[in-house]
Amino acid sequence: MGDTLKNHESPLDAVDRRLITLLTANARAPVAELARTVGMSSPSVADRLRRLEESGVIRGYTVDIDPAALGYTLEAIVRVRPMPGQLRHVETLLKEIPEFIECDKVTGEDCFVARVVLRGIGHLDRILDRVTEYAETNTAIIKDATLRRRLPPLG
Repeated sequence: MGDTLKNHESPLDAVDRRLITLLTANARAPVAELARTVGMSSPSVADRLRRLEESGVIRGYTVDIDPAALGYTLEAIVRVRPMPGQLRHVETLLKEIPEFIECDKVTGEDCFVARVVLRGIGHLDRILDRVTEYAETNTAIIKDATLRRRLPPLG
């Protein structure tokens, strides 16, 4: 979610939705392959992708890394409630600790909900020790990803 809502000249059509779905499955798909799949010319597809980028629909292209392949055998969700006067400091701290791979500022009793990758349970203690001086935390170890991040409905 961005800071501002962008007005788009027209909603996504079926080709735009198909291109976005294809790129979500493989962000490295060549324009020629995308064009063949949607039945259009490469220049037309390139133009559509450029317009989707310029309008902010496509924010970037990425790669999906498996943390376990890098030695991070556990993941956890950490709810963080900064102590009075420590909100900005905690926010900065969460950004500086590289094991925190996602973090959302939320409403409610907690201010942040973060995802952290860990090499083991002892690693969790070392990470949280850096935070608990300035905030209360509540942690849940992730057993399995029931639903990975996916596209919102495009229609």
